[in-house]
Amino acid sequence: MNDIRPDLSLMTALILAGSRPEGEPFALAQGYRHKALIEIEGKPMLSWVCEALRNAGFARVVVTSNVDEILKLAGQAGAETMPAESGPSASVAAAFERFGAPMLVTTSDHPLLRADWVRDFVADTPETCDLSILLANRDTVEAAVPDGKRTWIRMADGHWSGCNLFLLKTAAARRAIDLWGTVEANRKRPLRIAMQLGVGTLLRFVLGRLTMQQVAGRLGLRVGVDARVVAARDGLAAVDVDKEADLVLVRSIMAGRGG
Repeated sequence: MNDIRPDLSLMTALILAGSRPEGEPFALAQGYRHKALIEIEGKPMLSWVCEALRNAGFARVVVTSNVDEILKLAGQAGAETMPAESGPSASVAAAFERFGAPMLVTTSDHPLLRADWVRDFVADTPETCDLSILLANRDTVEAAVPDGKRTWIRMADGHWSGCNLFLLKTAAARRAIDLWGTVEANRKRPLRIAMQLGVGTLLRFVLGRLTMQQVAGRLGLRVGVDARVVAARDGLAAVDVDKEADLVLVRSIMAGRGG
């Protein structure tokens, strides 16, 4: 773990808050058009995410969305706004074209996000890599949330869960955004990810011989970038809000935290 703390005020933080035109069934069931508008401890989820990034030290926070209420809320939180594109990777590509590297990317359904997690992630990212992804291993997550139910990516070095935090550290990371979108879309289908790597690597995956770092590295090599996995220090970083059970869990955690 790195004790050197980069100056986050020199970076851009991008929050993805796009939505399908018809809205999200989970959010609609809660009485909202977008789940980022759902209130927890008196504030919408998006407000918690913006606050955490500001507290981490980001001077520029950008929200990309196609929902008017989200764009208005983002403006009230002091964030810049951009229209969402056809999908997450396209929205990231548009923002990266406008603001460049380094850029931290996260999502609007991550109300537990803490400033120290973000600072730790950036500090723990190797100096020489082009991009990094924060993942939490099963032991770390279950130590933080013993009763939580997660979908795990099973690798040779254990079971992993995504944390919705990505760091596009250099300009070269632009070459990985399209591939990153493919990995993101199949993050719960590791076999499909492995198939992107060729027959030899696929065989090693099936035999359980690939670590998560090896998968990230080989995916990066396909497009000429150095991609790394950073292990989350706190298992709560893997807890976002995708369904009713997640919302109940997060509300309980936030209430215990006192907001």
